[in-house]
Amino acid sequence: MSQDIKKILQKEILTRTDIIGLLSAEGDDRNQLFAAAAQVKEKYVGKKVYYRGLIEFSNLCGKNCLYCGIRAGNKKTKRYEVTEQEVLDAARYAWENKFGSLVIQAGERSGKEYIRRIEDLLREIKRMSKGELGITLSLGEQSEETYRRWFDAGAHRYLLRIEVSNPDLYPKYHPDNKKHDYHARLEALYLLRKVGYQVGSGVMIGLPFQTTEDLADDLLFFQQHDIDMVGMGPYIEHEDTPMYQYKDILMTRVERFNLSLKMVAVLRILMKDINIAATTAMQAIDPMGREKSIKVGANIIMPNLTPTQYRDDYKLYEDKPCTDEDAEECKRCLEARIHMAGGEIGYGEWGDSKHFAKRKHE
Repeated sequence: MSQDIKKILQKEILTRTDIIGLLSAEGDDRNQLFAAAAQVKEKYVGKKVYYRGLIEFSNLCGKNCLYCGIRAGNKKTKRYEVTEQEVLDAARYAWENKFGSLVIQAGERSGKEYIRRIEDLLREIKRMSKGELGITLSLGEQSEETYRRWFDAGAHRYLLRIEVSNPDLYPKYHPDNKKHDYHARLEALYLLRKVGYQVGSGVMIGLPFQTTEDLADDLLFFQQHDIDMVGMGPYIEHEDTPMYQYKDILMTRVERFNLSLKMVAVLRILMKDINIAATTAMQAIDPMGREKSIKVGANIIMPNLTPTQYRDDYKLYEDKPCTDEDAEECKRCLEARIHMAGGEIGYGEWGDSKHFAKRKHE
């Protein structure tokens, strides 16, 4: 191990330069980074990995982000919305199998009928599970009133990925208009915190035009905004998007994967007690991607409970894994993966962010 990496890993507080150094680590230096992150994880959040049963509620979206397969402008996508009964069946499966929590994710919409439908579903899931299922939402930018309605109906965590924290890069990946405004995204993160949610965010790793310095700033963004949970993974191109034109200037998928692992490890060292997801995009590149992510710092995993007939249509990126596994197969597979990674499953537990608990009591 080089002296530089050794010195950085011994520090209590990491500077931007330190983070850039860790993200650039290769060979034995990288292995030492991973080992240090694993130690921090065990000390601050333990070996438990918590389930978030994922329901991809709908691929209808009012936004046109340039990297996303379900963007409004993609006419090749077959649009769907899961029925209320299908959502409740998936929620019941999660409850009966002691998953602890659900994530309801969808494209971004904010019509009155849609907002009410989500609110009704939240109340019904809470009633059905006797209040035992925790609920995370990932439904994009909304008004403070909407966030409050959903919070009062039973959601208590919300994931809103910034995708890229550099405001100068934001317009490269989003149309430059009011609907895709960087500051509106920041405002939404502020509103979520104000309402009382555990606030999650995340970024894509390995985007065209993105530098190691940008990624270091992404990690510092999470720290500066006191984020409670993070879901981030490699950018994977989708051929039916405007960003696909840059496919030839991307780093290889393996390089993007390795960089993503380093991002997870550095974030664990930087923000010791937050929740970090082992994202599906990691497994899209490496069959053992989620296990590797757990080993170096992640402690959340999301078994897909979306009915299989819809899974192929919720393609944010290409080569999404596990689209043909039913809930039971997915559960068995993830159990094996977590044990292989040296973790244990926190059955029947919400697995709330320890960071949030501490923040709430300050």
